[in-house]
Amino acid sequence: IDHAENGKICVEMFEKSAVGYYSAILMDIRMPVMSGLEASVAIRGLKRGDAASIPIIAMTADAFSEDRQKCLNAGMNAHIAKPIDVQEVERTLEKYINAAK
Repeated sequence: IDHAENGKICVEMFEKSAVGYYSAILMDIRMPVMSGLEASVAIRGLKRGDAASIPIIAMTADAFSEDRQKCLNAGMNAHIAKPIDVQEVERTLEKYINAAK
């Protein structure tokens, strides 16, 4: 598990990693420098083998249906509202990591 302090660092970490190094990205939406939405769009736009397929899962207090749709429009696979239910995170990770293989 790696931690990025903001969306820009997240994109840089993913971009510098070996293809397939990360199994999934848990993305907060409200971050300084670059939001989770902007970071997701940037990751999906990278020219590397896993940029289109890595599961990106929003974890955010923004829980309205339009917030979910914004996440999906930015290229995220799923949306989990805070407060976080650990079992929901586990189920969601399992679903999308297995689908990406």
